[in-house]
Amino acid sequence: MPVESIEAQEAETLQGSPVERREDPELLTGEATFTDDMEPQGTVHMSVLRSQYGHARIESIDTSAAEELDEVLAVYTAEDVAESGSPGMVKPIWLLPDLKRPPYPMLAQDKVRYQGQPVAIAVAETRYRAKDAVDAIDVRYDRLEAVTGAREATDEDAPTIHEEAPNNVAAEWDVGDEAATDEAFQDADRTVSVDLVNQRLLPTAMEPRVTLANYRPNANELVVHMGTQCPHLHRRFMADMLDFPEQKMRVIAPEVGGGFGSKDSAHPDETLTAWCSMQLERPVKWQATRTEAYASTGHGRGQETTAEIAVDEDGSIQALRVETYGDLGGYLSTWGPLMPAHGYALMLPGQYDVENVYCEVTEVFTNATPTEPYRGAGRPEASYVIERLATLAARELDMDPTEFRRKNFVPRDDFPHETATGLLYDSGDYEKTLDRALDMADYETLREKQAALREEGRYLGIGISCYNESCGYGPSEIIGQIGGQLGLYENGVVRFHPSGTVTVYCGTSGHGQGHETTYAQIVADELGVDYDDVEVIEGDTDEVPMGMGTYGSRSVSVGGSAIVEASKEVVEKAGDIAAHHLEVSEEDLEFEDGEFQIAGAPERSMSIQEVAQEAYLAHDLPEGTSPGLEATNFYDPENLVFPFGTHIVVVEVDPNTGEIDIDRYIAVDDCGNQINPKIVEGQVHGAIAQGLGQGLYEGVEYDENGTLLTGSMQDYTVPKASHLPEYETDHTVTPSPHNPLGAKGIGEAGTIAAPPAVVNAVTDALQPLGIDHIDMPLTDETVWRAIQDATAQTGGAD
Repeated sequence: MPVESIEAQEAETLQGSPVERREDPELLTGEATFTDDMEPQGTVHMSVLRSQYGHARIESIDTSAAEELDEVLAVYTAEDVAESGSPGMVKPIWLLPDLKRPPYPMLAQDKVRYQGQPVAIAVAETRYRAKDAVDAIDVRYDRLEAVTGAREATDEDAPTIHEEAPNNVAAEWDVGDEAATDEAFQDADRTVSVDLVNQRLLPTAMEPRVTLANYRPNANELVVHMGTQCPHLHRRFMADMLDFPEQKMRVIAPEVGGGFGSKDSAHPDETLTAWCSMQLERPVKWQATRTEAYASTGHGRGQETTAEIAVDEDGSIQALRVETYGDLGGYLSTWGPLMPAHGYALMLPGQYDVENVYCEVTEVFTNATPTEPYRGAGRPEASYVIERLATLAARELDMDPTEFRRKNFVPRDDFPHETATGLLYDSGDYEKTLDRALDMADYETLREKQAALREEGRYLGIGISCYNESCGYGPSEIIGQIGGQLGLYENGVVRFHPSGTVTVYCGTSGHGQGHETTYAQIVADELGVDYDDVEVIEGDTDEVPMGMGTYGSRSVSVGGSAIVEASKEVVEKAGDIAAHHLEVSEEDLEFEDGEFQIAGAPERSMSIQEVAQEAYLAHDLPEGTSPGLEATNFYDPENLVFPFGTHIVVVEVDPNTGEIDIDRYIAVDDCGNQINPKIVEGQVHGAIAQGLGQGLYEGVEYDENGTLLTGSMQDYTVPKASHLPEYETDHTVTPSPHNPLGAKGIGEAGTIAAPPAVVNAVTDALQPLGIDHIDMPLTDETVWRAIQDATAQTGGAD
C-alpha cells in the first residue's frame, strides 16, 4: 500500500483525508492515453473547411479540385449529409417559453452565421492531406453585414441573422415581481446603477476537442472515443443527429485534457466525424487545432447588463433591478439558453437577504460563435453583478464594503432560505467566511496602510467578493419544470468481486477533478474495505448503465451520493447473508469497519469480504436471496446545493502605466463536508487562475465584420504562472442537508469570486481619481486609459 494510503487509513475515516490523487502518476509521466494517441488500423483523418466570414450567403461550393488530390477519400457538403438521411441538426436541450429555434445544421446550407461554422469536410489518409483538401475547396460567398454585440443586435437597423427571430431576439424571459421592485425603488433613500459587460471568453483546455469514430457495419455498431465531460449525453446527442440507434452506439472518454464546460455540448464537427466513419466504414479521426478550437468551440459568458440597487441610508438593500442581454451567438448551442436565464438570473441576490428582485433577460442571436457553459455557467455573471453593486452602494453611502455586506447577509438562522427569485438556499454561515478572510488579511491594518500610501501618492486597493452559487444539478422534476429536456439524476453501481475487491461505476465523467480518488475514499469508508481495493470506472457508456456527466460542480454531491446509496444497499444485502451464516437475526448484527458482529459478542463476526465470497459461491444463501453482491442506484437530489465564501484581493496600481500588482489573494470557501481537502485546494487554485484570467487578461474580440481578432494564443492572453499571486486559502464547513455526504461543489468557486474581487480592488485603489468602474478585462492599457480620462476631467488633480 502506498504511504499516503496508509496514512489515510490511520485517520478515523478516509473522507476528509488529503489522500494523494491516483490519477496523477500516469499524467505526469506521459503514460496517460488521450484520444489523439489512438490510431486503430485503417484510421483516416477528417478536416473541416470553416467559414472565413461572420455572415454570408453561400453561392456555390466546388469540391472537384479537392477530390482529385492523391490520398483524398471523400469530400462532403450539406447536400451529402441530407442525401444520407441523417437529420444532421444540433438541438438545444434547454428550452424557454416561446424560444425561437432556427435549424443548426452540421454543415452550413444556404448561409453562414459565424466565422468558423463548418461548410464542408474532407477525409484523407493523413491529417495533413485532409487539410490540403479543404484548402482546395472553392466556396463563393455573398458577404453580408454582421453584428456581434448582443444589445446592438436588437437595433432596428441591425442585420437579420435568422428570419425566425425578428430583431434577432431568441427569447425574452424574466424573474421576480416587477411592480413590487419598482415600488421599492421609488421608496428607497438612494439608488445606484452601473452598466456591466461580462465579456466572451475562450475555453482554453490543454487538449482541444478531438473525436475518433469507428463504425462496424457488420454489427451496425458505432464506437466513439472523444474528449467529453458527459459520454452518455454525447451518445444521445449523436444518436439524435445521426438518427442512429442509441443502444448500438458506445461513447468512451479516455483522458480529457480539461473541459471547463466546453466539452459537455454537442458540436457539429464531432458528429461529422462519426458520420464520415459510417459513410466510409472505417475509423475516422478529427483533432481541432488551437486556432480552429478558438473559432468553433463554444465561447463562454457574453452578457451586457444594466444593474440597479436601491438602498436605505442605514445600508439595507431594498431592491435589485437588472436588465441583461445574453449573447447566444449564431445558433442555439446545446445548453445555450440556460446561462442567461436560469443559470444567471436566479442567483442575482447572492448572499444577501433581498426582498424585491426583478430581472429581465433578452437572449439574442449574433454573428459570433455560439455560447455554451464555461466554468461557472451563469453564476460568475450573477456574482459579478451583485458584488459590483454592493461595492458601489457602500461607496455611495460612505460605508465600509465589508460592513455593508455584513448588514445584508442572509442570517445564519434563516436557512433554508427562499430567495426572491425562487431558489431555496440549503445552508450557510456567511459571516463566518467573511470574518475568517478579514482575520487572514488583517483588514484594519490594510486600511491603515492604504491611507498611508495614498498620502505618498500610491494606489493600494482592497477588493471584497462574497459569493455563493447553485450547483449539484438536478433535481430532475424541477429541471423539467424550468426548461431542461433531460433528467439530472446520477447513476452509481457498487460491485463486490468474489475476491473481496470492489469496482465502482459512476455516470459522472472525471477530467481532472480526481474522481478516482474521492469516490474510492467514499466507498472504502462505506464498506469498510481498504482504499486500494476499490477501483473506480467512469466515462464509458458500455461499462456504466447511465450517467448525466460532470459539469456544474455536481459530481460529489450527486454522483458521490449515488455511490453512497448503492454502498448502503450492498451493506444491507451483505447483512442478510451474514446474519444467515451467523445464525442470528439481522437486528442482532452491528456493522463497523467492514465487520458484521453480533451485538454483545464481537468475537462472532464475519467480514464483508467473506460475505462477498459466500454471495458468489451461492452454496448457502438466505431464501429468496440472489447470488452476487452489488447494487445500482439512481440518485436524484432533493435540491441544489449552495457553496459560498469570501475572497479578498489586495492590489497596487501604477498610475503611470496602468500595471496592476496583486499583493495578496485570500480565499475562504465553504463547500460543506470535504471528501479530500487536497483536491478541494487544487480546484480552488485552478478556478482562481481562470477567474483572474477573466478579470485581468482574457476577452474575445470581433471586428465589425464578425471576424475573430483573438483567434490564437498570440492574440488571446491566458494567464501564466508568472501572472498569478501566491494564494492564501482556508475554509469553513457548513454541511448541506440535501445529500448524504453533506457535500457541496467547489470546482467553480474561484471563477465566481475572483472577477468581482479584482475589479473591486482596482476601483478601490483608483477611488481618489473618481474611477468607479472599469470593464473587464482590466489590462494595463485599459486601466491606464481610464486613469488618463479621469485625470483629464479633473485637470490633473490627484
